[in-house]
Amino acid sequence: MPDLFSTILKSGPKALSYASALHPRPMRDLFPPLAPYSQGFLSVSPVHTLYWEQSGNPDGVPIVVLHGGPGAGATSIHRRFFDPLHYRIIIFDQRGAGRSTPLGNLHDNTLTHLTHDMEMLRAHLRVPRWHLFGGSWGSTLALAYAQKYPSSCISLILRSIFLMEQSEIDWYIAGMRSIFPEAWDDFARGMDTRNLLASYYERLTSSDDRISIEAAMQWNAYESACSSFFPQKETLTSDDQRYYALAMAKIEAHYFYTQVIDERHSLLQGIDTIRAIPATIIQGRYDMICPMVSADRLHKAWPEADYVIVPDAGHSFLDPTLRTRLIEATDAAKSLR
Repeated sequence: MPDLFSTILKSGPKALSYASALHPRPMRDLFPPLAPYSQGFLSVSPVHTLYWEQSGNPDGVPIVVLHGGPGAGATSIHRRFFDPLHYRIIIFDQRGAGRSTPLGNLHDNTLTHLTHDMEMLRAHLRVPRWHLFGGSWGSTLALAYAQKYPSSCISLILRSIFLMEQSEIDWYIAGMRSIFPEAWDDFARGMDTRNLLASYYERLTSSDDRISIEAAMQWNAYESACSSFFPQKETLTSDDQRYYALAMAKIEAHYFYTQVIDERHSLLQGIDTIRAIPATIIQGRYDMICPMVSADRLHKAWPEADYVIVPDAGHSFLDPTLRTRLIEATDAAKSLR
């Protein structure tokens, strides 16, 4: 058998970027905690108001963080993937998520609405162009936004690719059972397993808080158990935590149940619109939430983008090797304006 690394060396620079993930590298820590220098709320519809904040360098190069879920909301951790001396770090909570209001609201909550919200926020903050940094559902939103507003984008840094297609939803609802049978048993407990997603959607949207919050706890426990290479159990103790958890589960189920993108209209069909925009695709090999088949499909549709497979990472952006690659990507993007 020919030497693997010699073969890769002969195959060109994109393969080198891919191959370097096979070799040990120093782990990168997050940048130190920092507080926002400005924050506020933006009304984007008669119903929805979005929370936004800015941190880092007010005169720096803008980079916007697109949180996952959908419905998860952003946290202070998201500020710490970027050099605060270089970047103007923009974080916002999408419709119904986090600190946006009304919490958990599903009215006019679609991918099209969210891309429009981003452009409203860009105009509101007087940002000429910005980098996009999104993982999981955030990668979906980044691709959709960039294809609609390519001139607004400096670059894309995408992690844990999710295309919002039916095969990915099926994997989440049923396929992960093959890897996490005990977590799936807890997930399916008390539900109609003939149509598990519909059963969850009905309960998560129930007017009875007891029913909806109990379903949300099961939904979120399942996702948490499957998401990290180094799983950690989180206990929710306050009512506020439970309602935020409900908002995430409800919005996620809403998108999975009502907003699936047909493969005939896949986001992969719009790559020509953004092909010239610099991009990095970063994917954990053992990502169970967003299996790397979607990243592979995106790479094949968009070979011009750098493609990095992290061989010892799962879904969580806090997995040390995935965190390191993300910080390296934000450092590399400093050369772009």
